Amino acid sequence: MNITRRRFVQGAVAAGTAAFFWQAGCNARLETLEETDAVVEMPQEVQGLAAGEWVPSGCLGCTSWCAKEVFVVDGRAIKIRANAGSKVHGGNDCPRAHLAIQQVYDPDRIKQPMKRTNPRKGLDEDPQFVPISWDEAMDMLADKVMELRENDETHKFVLFRGRYTNINDLFYSSLPKIIGSPNNISHSSICAEAEKFGPYYTQGYWNYRDYDVANTRYMICWGVDPLCSNRQVSHYLNAFGGMLKNGVRIATVDPKYSNTAAKSEVWMPVKPGQDGALATAMAHVILSEGLWSREFVGDFTDGSNHFIPGQDANEADFEEIYSHGVVKWWNLELKDRTPEWAEEVCGVDADTIRKVAVDFASEAPHVMVFMGGGSNMQVRGAYNSMAVHALNGLVGAAENKGGTITGRSARLGSLPKPDDYMDEMATTNSKQKKIDQRGYLEFPALKDGKSGGGVVTNRVADAILMEDPYLPKVGIGYFCNFNYSCPEASRWHEAMSKLEFYAHCVTHYSEMSHFADLLLPSTHHMFEQMSSAAQKGNSFTHLWIGGRAIDPVYDVKNPESEVPWMLAEKMAERGFSNLMDFLKEFKDPETGQAPGNGIELETNAFKILTEPIWNPDAYVEAGNHGDSFDAWEAFLAKGIWNSDEYEFKKLWGKMPTATEKFEFYSETLKEALEGHAEKHGVTADDVLEACKYGESKGERAFVPHYTPPFMHGSEQEYPFAFIDCKSHMAREGRSSNCSWFQEFKDVDAGDMKWGDCIKLNPADAAALGLEDGELVRVVSPTGEAVTTLKTWSALRPGTASKTYGQGHWAMGHVAAEDFVGRKSRGANNNDFMTADYERLSGSTAFYGSFRVRIEKV
Repeated sequence: MNITRRRFVQGAVAAGTAAFFWQAGCNARLETLEETDAVVEMPQEVQGLAAGEWVPSGCLGCTSWCAKEVFVVDGRAIKIRANAGSKVHGGNDCPRAHLAIQQVYDPDRIKQPMKRTNPRKGLDEDPQFVPISWDEAMDMLADKVMELRENDETHKFVLFRGRYTNINDLFYSSLPKIIGSPNNISHSSICAEAEKFGPYYTQGYWNYRDYDVANTRYMICWGVDPLCSNRQVSHYLNAFGGMLKNGVRIATVDPKYSNTAAKSEVWMPVKPGQDGALATAMAHVILSEGLWSREFVGDFTDGSNHFIPGQDANEADFEEIYSHGVVKWWNLELKDRTPEWAEEVCGVDADTIRKVAVDFASEAPHVMVFMGGGSNMQVRGAYNSMAVHALNGLVGAAENKGGTITGRSARLGSLPKPDDYMDEMATTNSKQKKIDQRGYLEFPALKDGKSGGGVVTNRVADAILMEDPYLPKVGIGYFCNFNYSCPEASRWHEAMSKLEFYAHCVTHYSEMSHFADLLLPSTHHMFEQMSSAAQKGNSFTHLWIGGRAIDPVYDVKNPESEVPWMLAEKMAERGFSNLMDFLKEFKDPETGQAPGNGIELETNAFKILTEPIWNPDAYVEAGNHGDSFDAWEAFLAKGIWNSDEYEFKKLWGKMPTATEKFEFYSETLKEALEGHAEKHGVTADDVLEACKYGESKGERAFVPHYTPPFMHGSEQEYPFAFIDCKSHMAREGRSSNCSWFQEFKDVDAGDMKWGDCIKLNPADAAALGLEDGELVRVVSPTGEAVTTLKTWSALRPGTASKTYGQGHWAMGHVAAEDFVGRKSRGANNNDFMTADYERLSGSTAFYGSFRVRIEKV
């Protein structure tokens, strides 16, 4: 990222100096490190300190979920490095993890429980929080929950979840059920979901994929920048060097010249939203040029190629092997999707489309299309997701060496189930409709092929405002900040103002905390609590675990174990012991001892979950694969489990689709769409119309196909398609209160330190009479914001790009320009992005769906 060591040291010293003055002003319980510059300047000496030790841990700063080690000296965490025992990323790191040091010792953290004293809620209201004890806080929360039970309104309880650890079901799933609510609402659909839609409705896999980059020959990065975001950044930052040295060819599809594009042989600056045109044109070329995989897809019985542009092929003449419906796909969609047609639609010239398609297929099957959210988290992104991923199937790269693979997971133990602790009220009320409107006609959310199977996170704000299906009364949230992270954030401000009582479990006061009645300060996952998470990469899967590396810096509790334990105690005092009785089922697998407090519950839960890894008998019984241990302490000491290497081709002919094959004509989607339609007494075409897919009717609805993007704002009034992009430095949108984040923000190409900007191509800026560095107003159909203009040549003309991560008016004195006065540093993209959805998956639309105009302030 072109950062000199000297500059890094200067930034670290500046950060340490700033922290010293904050401590003096805030009376924080935080001692300054002596010789801060020496610590950064001489890491080898620090590592060699006799008093220190490396403690296993892990990072939840993005969905890479890397295994880490924390260097602890005299009870203080002072350095972080990768756990080299991981077969996913080895000893490789990314910048995000190191910011966690500043997070855990941040004097702006919430230091003890706080309660709201101003009964009025609103953006302009001062909550007037005052400190209270944990005992008083849990009394308040228990009273509110018991009030719901007394009034038979338990379904009006809601639990919001953001990031989480492996034991999240204890809190996220079980607690609402025992109380009697269906409402556990995760962040998932503002993270991905549409990205999972295509792989599921072609090969039956609703999850993130792994990519065997070590053995690939050609890589197309589509709507994703593996060197900056997505999964396993640490691995890809290291792997790309070897790939390029070994002659791997890379093409990038992205309207902006991303980090990955800079390493690519070809950059294809597609028009935002038009990914489906490019993908179907490439499929047309592969078939018409006879470059598909005969081994995987099959062939015409006479050995000739009957995929002739503009002409139907006879299905009976083609004998498929591990795929289903390739000729149907050609006849229904591909025969007319020539590169020349696509050039007019997607803005990539026909010669480039043809060349990339031919070069890609010629290197097959050890090739891949690495798909991210840019191509599919759009209002009409589901079929883009199918079309882009289908290219992997067409050339035999799905589940193949050097291709895209599903990965494998550790076979873990099961946490106790809540069913036996659900009384009649809980059983009845937990069957009520969920508050996010999933399963409504216009919100199929077809996760795993089920109507309403997925979450529609951002729709909760509208549901609360409409009181449809009902108005929730009591909520708990943890590791979430939907008032900042969801498009059209103003809706969340209004919705949270209507929620009668809300408890927020967070490390820092956030935009969502502003509407809370209780602030429950949380442990930091990397240092102050036991944590575990799994991720795949490099054809392996790892599961890391870390204990409590340091004592909590402040009076904080783990929201997934200590908070439910304390709530259970208070509810038992009020005559409802079901939750406590359930939690006592989490017995230590080694001793059989029930937990006696929240910390013991935390430990027992992780021991139960991971027993098939650390207990040799359970390992054999589970049929596990990969590392094994002879005791819990041995696993905890190493802090990492690795799977065996992936078995390629094992799912060929055994894919979990309706046909057990890779489906170019998706019988799986047909079954799901028709099932949702039957539920509402309409046709599949009616469902698609309600979901803004009016042109996707009849048989075309079941094949990957091009559909024009649905864009909010006319091109005449809003001339620039907006591109929301990710930062190297953002830890789930929460790192902006770290001075290191601000000091090195310009590692995001075109961005600026300690500030914020929106980028335009210089030609576009000149046409508007705008100059680099001046303040501009960004206006969309639903909102506006003021930020700085930066001209950036590495951007497709007609687009405007802005990095997500600034614009906090909460979080702390560094994140906000004026924390006390609630003045943000820069602008939050979600303040002017319109709330809309890819409704078939439930995903929030972040890309290819919005237009803006740029005005001089």
